[in-house]
Amino acid sequence: MFFDRAKIYVKAGKGGNGAVSFRREKYVPAGGPDGGDGGKGGDVVFMVDSSLRTLSAFRYKKKFIAESGSDGSGARKTGKDGENLIVKVPPGTIVRNVETNKIIADLTEEGETVIVAAGGKGGKGNVHFATPSRQAPNFAQSGLDGEEKWLLLELKLIADVGLVGFPNVGKSTILSMVSEARPKIANYHFTTLEPNLGVVRLDAENSFVLADIPGLIEGAHKGIGLGHEFLRHIERTRLLIHVVDVASVEGRDPIDDFEKINRELREYSPALAEKKQIVAANKMDVTGAGENYEIFREEMESRGYEVFPISAATGHGIWELMRRAANLLKEIPAPKFIDEAEEEVEYTVEPDEKPFTVTKENGVFYVTGNIVKKLVGSVNFDDFESLRYFQRALRIRGIIDALEEMGIEEGDTVNLEGFEFEYIR
Repeated sequence: MFFDRAKIYVKAGKGGNGAVSFRREKYVPAGGPDGGDGGKGGDVVFMVDSSLRTLSAFRYKKKFIAESGSDGSGARKTGKDGENLIVKVPPGTIVRNVETNKIIADLTEEGETVIVAAGGKGGKGNVHFATPSRQAPNFAQSGLDGEEKWLLLELKLIADVGLVGFPNVGKSTILSMVSEARPKIANYHFTTLEPNLGVVRLDAENSFVLADIPGLIEGAHKGIGLGHEFLRHIERTRLLIHVVDVASVEGRDPIDDFEKINRELREYSPALAEKKQIVAANKMDVTGAGENYEIFREEMESRGYEVFPISAATGHGIWELMRRAANLLKEIPAPKFIDEAEEEVEYTVEPDEKPFTVTKENGVFYVTGNIVKKLVGSVNFDDFESLRYFQRALRIRGIIDALEEMGIEEGDTVNLEGFEFEYIR
């Protein structure tokens, strides 16, 4: 079965911790601090690989975690950065943040990359905290955690032309006749349960990608059957070839079939219904198709559609249809993959809009956030100078003011990312 959606978890690497170290050299009895910084955590990077066609690789592997940065060390040595984790995805992959449902990236070009989770910054070593009055800082910063999030991957096939129509009207046969694609073909409904792609090569300068879209049924726009799954794959095509069984082999009216399919397209997306269409009147080799064709052609042409009589079984008229499609593609601009009027694009690396959050529960004030983790990680609670630095940092960053606005009183308990303190004015 075609696998075009996947929900995965990504986590970038944690930054390495800064080092607490002091020079210990012969003849230097009072060496100063020389703790190096921690290395940056690795990013999780998506890269487009055109050899991939589905998201099936994500069916069983759901978690992708990048390497953390190494800790700093003495002699001001910076820890090694964590390696980026490269995750390959097929072209046409849309990446959404599950929590916000906003688009992070729309990946279409071979080799295109995007950072979907940024690695944490390495912590500073104690060499950075030396001052004239604090010459031997006994503390350093912890590295920051890397970004982590759940992502929804959605694959929309990138094809120039899409074959649409009711089931069993000959779409798969047409694709097999004009390309090297070999979709499974048989005489029953829903033979094609996944879109198939093929490259139509007319000559050295004219070729295009043709998609055989599984047959639609009434109610597809409401998700009946596999409607939404099928309709999604038509959205990026530039041209539609609407295939109709003009011989009425199954007793349906060709004109009514044409109208029903277009109604489904329109109900799913008005923009989809406005795509350029040409009509393939298939099964002209069947006895009695000629009379039906004349009535059908006259009606379609009165509505402004070009009609091509073809027989997918014998190949009659198919290449004329393909050449017309190629010529029309030269007039149709490439699609805009993200409609900025409708989709709000989320930048992967965002500023921290809320550096910390203060809440109160059962009389305890909880302060959480990356800045709090960073501060707590930089404190040596057994060192007086380190505690003084910590208290000043809390006030400078507005945490003390926020607690007082929440109504904290002397003696109340404050929980800073798991560390509890008694509040003293």
